Amino acid sequence: MKKVRELKSWVEGYQSVANAVSEVQLAMEFYKEGGVTEEELDGSYQIALACVEELEMKNMLSREEDQMGAVLKIVAGAGGTEAQDWADMLFRMYQRWCERQGYKAEITNFQEGDEAGIKTVTLQVEGDKAYGYLKSENGVHRLVRVSPFNAQGKRMTSFTSVFVVPLVDDSIEVEINPANLTWDTFRSSGAGGQNVNKVETGVRLHYKFKNPVTGEADEIVIENTESRSQFGNKDNAMRLLRSQLYELELEKRRAESAKIEAGKKKIEWGSQIRSYVMDDRRVKDHRSNYQTSNVQAVLDGDIDAFIKAYLMQNNE
Repeated sequence: MKKVRELKSWVEGYQSVANAVSEVQLAMEFYKEGGVTEEELDGSYQIALACVEELEMKNMLSREEDQMGAVLKIVAGAGGTEAQDWADMLFRMYQRWCERQGYKAEITNFQEGDEAGIKTVTLQVEGDKAYGYLKSENGVHRLVRVSPFNAQGKRMTSFTSVFVVPLVDDSIEVEINPANLTWDTFRSSGAGGQNVNKVETGVRLHYKFKNPVTGEADEIVIENTESRSQFGNKDNAMRLLRSQLYELELEKRRAESAKIEAGKKKIEWGSQIRSYVMDDRRVKDHRSNYQTSNVQAVLDGDIDAFIKAYLMQNNE
């Protein structure tokens, strides 16, 4: 049934494009005869263009992992309060974007900043093709502004890292060796009722393994404080572990094609992918060179144009 629904969506997408193109051709004939105005003709063309681009975007997200949900982790960089406030701004931006898409975004780990903002937050995003879109956000985001936390009113630069991996479900097989798993428990902080603060419901998972990408010994550490139940937090921590291991396996699979595509600008962990310059009213993506002057709209979650530009450039 899943395969049937997928094929049906492609057929319906093609039919929408075919109908929109026919409308443009018909409008063009009427325009020549004086039956419609130039504005009406242009309107038909814009509708057809939007249909084509929508189908084109869908075609770019054809990999297995692109169809999945996503785990998005935001980590404030060095810079104290300013960097932590920037991490909070990005957190809000992605929450707004998820709302626009109709995605369910659940916070699985949250650490407040010392004075303001956040140190780190992990969002579990559930929705069709969430990872396919959000993979474009993977990297370092740079903010340049006159800091409200600087007494001299100086212009400051802050960096925050965003990490995105596919959210795997039970249909994806990932091998986990139980002998390499260890657990810690701790008391969760923040709101959530007396039970959360007094009982050790928070869990910290440690998994030691051989990294398939580097071939060296490695360790994954995951904290989960989402549930009031320790068992619930353990289950979700295991799901997040499977997501990270799955991403590493995907990275291994892509290694050979990455060598061939070495001339292209690819997203890498720790790379600076986008700059948000408040004073100049400019947000620029350094991979696609797409930019906009509407900084506030971007911070309110309007990042679709950046996602599209990235996918257009990196489509294989």
